[in-house]
Amino acid sequence: MAKEADPSLGYLTRKDTEVKLPRPTRVKNKTPAPIQITAEQILREARERQEAEIRPPKQKITDATELSEYRLRKRKEFEDLIRRVRWNISVWIKYAQWEESQKDFNRARSVWERALEVDYRNHTLWLKYAEVEMKNKFINHARNVWDRAVTLLPRVDQLWYKYIHMEEMLGNVAGARQIFERWMSWMPDQQGWLSYIKFELRYNEIERARQIFERFVQCHPKVAAWIRYAKFEMKNGEAARSRNVYERAVEKLADDEEAEQLFVAFAEFEERCKESERARCIYKFALDHIPKGRAEDLYRKFVAFEKQYGDKEGIEDAIVGKRRFQYEDEVRKNPLNYDSWFDYIRLEENVGKKDRIREVYERAISNVPPAEEKRYWQRYIYLWINYALYEELDAEDVERTRDVYRECLKLIPHEKFSFAKLWLLAAQFEIRQLNLKAARQILGNAIGKAPKDKIFKKYIEIELQLGNIDRGRKLYEKYLEWAPENCYAWSKYAELERSLCETERARAIFELAIAQPALDMPELLWKAYIDFEISEGEFERTRELYERLLDRTKHLKVWISYAKFEASAMEEDAKDSDLVEDDLQEHHHEQKKQCIQHARRVFEKAINYYRTSAPELKEERAMLLEEWLNMESSFGELGDISLVQAKLPKKLKKRRQMVSEDGPAGYEEYIDYMFPEETQTTNLKILEAAYKWKKQKISDED
Repeated sequence: MAKEADPSLGYLTRKDTEVKLPRPTRVKNKTPAPIQITAEQILREARERQEAEIRPPKQKITDATELSEYRLRKRKEFEDLIRRVRWNISVWIKYAQWEESQKDFNRARSVWERALEVDYRNHTLWLKYAEVEMKNKFINHARNVWDRAVTLLPRVDQLWYKYIHMEEMLGNVAGARQIFERWMSWMPDQQGWLSYIKFELRYNEIERARQIFERFVQCHPKVAAWIRYAKFEMKNGEAARSRNVYERAVEKLADDEEAEQLFVAFAEFEERCKESERARCIYKFALDHIPKGRAEDLYRKFVAFEKQYGDKEGIEDAIVGKRRFQYEDEVRKNPLNYDSWFDYIRLEENVGKKDRIREVYERAISNVPPAEEKRYWQRYIYLWINYALYEELDAEDVERTRDVYRECLKLIPHEKFSFAKLWLLAAQFEIRQLNLKAARQILGNAIGKAPKDKIFKKYIEIELQLGNIDRGRKLYEKYLEWAPENCYAWSKYAELERSLCETERARAIFELAIAQPALDMPELLWKAYIDFEISEGEFERTRELYERLLDRTKHLKVWISYAKFEASAMEEDAKDSDLVEDDLQEHHHEQKKQCIQHARRVFEKAINYYRTSAPELKEERAMLLEEWLNMESSFGELGDISLVQAKLPKKLKKRRQMVSEDGPAGYEEYIDYMFPEETQTTNLKILEAAYKWKKQKISDED
């Protein structure tokens, strides 16, 4: 039986009936609201909107008994809390501040002292303790607290600052000075010394401040400290004293890492004193003693100074000197860094002093690479080239230019490696001087000592431009003796003979070329030979060349090129015929049919080769048939597409297993080709297998 709820009670009794809870609603829109509300704002508004009868009542104490009970209860709470979290300093501070609010200062001091026994290293406790004593005007108590604090924690600057500030507010200047002296005996950081100096200056004690500065720079011998000392003297009108401070600082800190700031400040001081010569001497002394990598600001200041006080030459020297010092530092650190030498030389060339430019060039080329390997010499050799071009173009000194080329060519170990560019530049220089004999001598030495393709090509080009055909032929012969496998040289030599209408010589050169046992690019040579014969109208020779080429290689491109030649050869022949127009058309038609037959014969021969001798080259065979089909389509009425369509394969998409070093590695798809004869063979094999199966089944039944 279910129990009913009693309306007189403040709660509901549970019924035995099952209660279905409502399903939680799902948030459909999860985008952020345009106005965001923080949890703090929600709590604050909830408290503000509470009704008066719900808020906790405020306790009102009406007599001494209630006050003592309240104090007893609060103290018990604080003591219990301290027993639980003795290490929590914030609890001790709240306890002591509460005792202070009750005006029970002895108890408050007791709490502070108990807290200090727990953790006297916490300077926050000392600060709060002393602030309570000062706030309630217990000055001697506060002094006692500060004195104990700075004795126990002398490295906490805040305690010293607070102690001194209290004494100064009380007008006890002598006491504050005494505290400063106690602090300085611990040699604090720069800010502590500067605070002491500012304290003395507030009371116009200039001499005392000067003495403190002397102790300060002895305790902290840094550039910033000396500069502050000098500025202090300058501010008080003591220029001589300030200069003396700078001079002492330079003697002690000339090699310091921050010496740049010191020299800049010293020079600016002399500049303010209207001593421009002194400032210039300081800048130059600094630039000679400070490493170039750390003197960027110094260079900038020196340039600005020269622009203001120097003449034009001085300004230019200052601007160039900055970069010159940088480059000198770089080449001194790494004399084999030729890029730095290039930048240095470019700088001097912009200045335009010939003696200095030549000096830098001579210093640069004296740094010969240590190893006789070409990769180390590639940047170095351009120093010589630039030197020679400078002497020729800018200095216009022909003999010095010739000497530079001569010395450079002597220096290079030609038996190990050489530079064709240098030989050619030297020869071209002599040609510009109209000294053809010297240029030929240089190029001849190059061919004898270090023959290269570039040298042969340029030498041949020069001779042919001068019209010396016999010299060009001799050079081609030497070129081919040196590199008989160079197809480019053979082709160019044959092209030269053809340009001279020496057809037989050109054909003989081509024959010698294709007879070589090794060639770097034989396909280009054969193509050039075939094009030569076609251009001469020698179709039989061309056909013979194609046959000879097919004896050497059965490449797909050779077959296609041969077929295209056959398809077009007869047309060219018909164009050159002397027949009348009607006969010409008939003759042209017959010749076209004949050339189509020749092309088909080539294609059939190629297909037969791929079917019998190279059955694995299915893709090449398919491409050949596709090319044949396109050619038949281009013939128009004379073409027969059905000839090719009967031989076209079927494309099949297959899968095969990929094999790696670790074993099978999945499958990949590829395109396979099924040709008509393969389809018939497959069908015969299926029929044969079916016949065997039928025969086996009959024998089993018997």
